[in-house]
Amino acid sequence: MSKPEFVYTTFIKTTPEKLWHALTDKEFTESYWFGCSLTSDWKVGSRMHMDRGGKVMNECVILESDPPRRLSYSWLTVFDEEMKKERPSRVTFVLEPSSGAVKLTVTHEGFAEGSKTLPSISGGWPMVLSSLKSILETGQPLAFDKTCDAEA
Repeated sequence: MSKPEFVYTTFIKTTPEKLWHALTDKEFTESYWFGCSLTSDWKVGSRMHMDRGGKVMNECVILESDPPRRLSYSWLTVFDEEMKKERPSRVTFVLEPSSGAVKLTVTHEGFAEGSKTLPSISGGWPMVLSSLKSILETGQPLAFDKTCDAEA
């Protein structure tokens, strides 16, 4: 496996169980991921897709699922013809209890040389994860002027 190419760590005032729910519940994902929903049964080997308004944006396969500690899936962006030709990358979420909060580390890795996906997710993940943190701590997602097909 290549070295991580994108790593983001944040602390969220919540429980691992609530954070896991937020990461895996179709309706909840729509609330912080710019109207996109993630749909899967979250079992290893199962397919997961991210869609917005019936249009599939990313196609993924669940690689690890250890609720509420660790989740990993492949990532292939399919809304963009150039990114669709790239090999799938890998996203891993690690949830660790930490002094009344949860330390969330997201690693996205495995990009090909010259990947168009890497710069896209590098701008998108911080926005998605900041909105996730906001909704779990305040009940309100952040209101970025974005859609899920713009960068994340």
